[in-house]
Amino acid sequence: MEVKKDILWRVYLSFIGIALVCFVIIGKAFYIQQVQGKYWRGMSDSLHQRIEEIDAERGTIFSENGEMLSTSIPQFDVYIDFAAEGLREKSGKRFRENLDSLSFCLSQLFKDKTEAEYKALLNKGYNGKKRYYPLKKNVSYRDYQLLKTLPLVRLGRNKSGFITEDKNIRLNPYKMLAFRTIGLARDSFKVGLEMTYDSLLKGRIGKRLVRSIAGGVAVPVDDYQIEPESGKDIVTTLDVFIQEVTENALLKMMEKNEAENGCAIVMETKTGKIKAIANLGRKNDNSYFEDFNYAISPSEPGSTFKLITLLSLLEDKKVTLNSVVNLQGGVWNINGRTVYDSEIHGKGEVTVKQAFELSSNVGMAKLAWNGYASAPSKFIRHLQALNIDKPTGIDITGERRPTMYKPGDKHWSSITLPWMAFGYNLLITPLQTLSLYNAVANNGTMLKPYLLNAVQVEGKILKEFKPTVSIEKICSNETLAQLKESLEGVCIEGTAKRLFNNTPYKVAGKTGTALVANGNKGYTEKIYQSSFAGYFPAEDPQYTIIVVIKNKPFAANYYGASVAGPVFKEIADRLYTTRIKHAAPNIDSLNSSDSVLYSFAGNKNDIEQITKGLQIKLNDQSLLEDDWLNVALKNKTAIAKKKNVATNRMPTLRGLGLKDAITICENMGLKVSVKGKGRVINQSLSEGQLIARGQVINIELGSL
Repeated sequence: MEVKKDILWRVYLSFIGIALVCFVIIGKAFYIQQVQGKYWRGMSDSLHQRIEEIDAERGTIFSENGEMLSTSIPQFDVYIDFAAEGLREKSGKRFRENLDSLSFCLSQLFKDKTEAEYKALLNKGYNGKKRYYPLKKNVSYRDYQLLKTLPLVRLGRNKSGFITEDKNIRLNPYKMLAFRTIGLARDSFKVGLEMTYDSLLKGRIGKRLVRSIAGGVAVPVDDYQIEPESGKDIVTTLDVFIQEVTENALLKMMEKNEAENGCAIVMETKTGKIKAIANLGRKNDNSYFEDFNYAISPSEPGSTFKLITLLSLLEDKKVTLNSVVNLQGGVWNINGRTVYDSEIHGKGEVTVKQAFELSSNVGMAKLAWNGYASAPSKFIRHLQALNIDKPTGIDITGERRPTMYKPGDKHWSSITLPWMAFGYNLLITPLQTLSLYNAVANNGTMLKPYLLNAVQVEGKILKEFKPTVSIEKICSNETLAQLKESLEGVCIEGTAKRLFNNTPYKVAGKTGTALVANGNKGYTEKIYQSSFAGYFPAEDPQYTIIVVIKNKPFAANYYGASVAGPVFKEIADRLYTTRIKHAAPNIDSLNSSDSVLYSFAGNKNDIEQITKGLQIKLNDQSLLEDDWLNVALKNKTAIAKKKNVATNRMPTLRGLGLKDAITICENMGLKVSVKGKGRVINQSLSEGQLIARGQVINIELGSL
């Protein structure tokens, strides 16, 4: 009996304990649900919801004449919420009714799947109640507009389940044109103007609330909490036409000479605006690409630096242009080292002006040594006064500091001064050299080079940038006149004489040829850097240009006058005919019986019709078998010549009417941009240049 009581007591005690535990559990559940429910529900939401940043639309980069150089275009990612109430109501009647037509239209729009494949995909998503199912990514704005008109989709998000997320991608409409200068807006790395003015271009980031669902996909659950603010637009000083001319001229020479890298810069003389800046480097497949900004990277300048040596000597009255220096046949020994002229000319005594025109290393080294050997710091002070030891301050990130030694530095030696006189033992950027030559052209006033004209929003200018003076006067007027005379002499009697012979405008400039080191290999591979810096027209300078090309090892052609000079001349020729106003030829000079009174070009059918209608005799009727002709009216006879139009090389369009020019270009697969009215007077792609389908050509019309 006692055993039975003991067992019952234990059973009752266990029951009471279990009951108490259940009561505590039920009470705790009630407390969590009713008292703490709001807190835990909020905690649950916080684990599945978050604030997501929304990038603002990035501002556009424009050329000076309003053409887009870099802009953002919208793209869309398309998703479907197959669990949307409107899509599934009435047992999915709306989905079933539109399935066939929607599948057909999606197939026709995107052309990536058949109608049957789209139908199977949609059915699978619907049956699986997929949430935020990715249908198509990177849809263009045009296709997105068409998508919104398709069956089911046009009913709206709640009834169709279709959800789109928009994003912006960066596009350079002119592709590789000034690519390094403009830069590319990349997530992790930006360069050029995109980096320099990123704070203006990127705008203000917005924010929105999203919820994470299966698969970690973030679904918007609310409108934007903070609307993104679009970035500001910037207007550069770049001119698309000048940039194309510059790049094409540089590329042509680099391909011809198989050069390693090169740059060309065009500056507007009176303002300091950079109108074009081209940088090209050779890739492993021997093609060329804007891989690095060589224009703002220091190197030994070579003979273009002799202008600074001459300026110092003239300003300090050490010499005049008529002073005599003995070139010793082009070889001079100094402090155990030998200075050589690039060409052994055998000349002895010449004037300072002639030594400069000949680009004599011996001449400039001897003059600097004789003038400053006892006080080299005086020569260095001239360089410092010209800001040679400082960056130009151009408004683009990445300009590197120059390297210039001074007496007392560990790298200064007994030969530093004479070698510095002809552009060695120091490193400066092509842009610095250009700024100095531009100062000479601009009557002694050095301007800070710049790339930004204005900041604007929706076409309204917020801030404009004006020319900035770096140095009010680089030298006396007397010295300046002598520098100009010497630079013009280079192009008339000196190293660039042959290059500018019979040019209809006067050029002032200087050739340069520098032997440069190739890393650890030193100077053994005979790599030369060819350069030409100058301005034109010399009597009223409008543009200052520098071209610097680093040639391949052991290049057969490496002189500045024959490598960099032709690039300068091609750019200058194009600018002279298209950008510089000059006197028209005297009509009275055409009275000779041998004069060509009129010339034009066009399609053979049009020419035949015109000549017959005007009763003008053609010199050779057989030429009308050709599609395109050049015709000149001479002595009341139309003299026709065949106009060659190839399929892969650019023909000359000069003289053609707009209709004929567009016909030729579009038949070659080119995209045409036109400015002006009249007949073709200029084209951005040079005659004979290899072309590719889809390439853009700028055509300028005017009167010939």
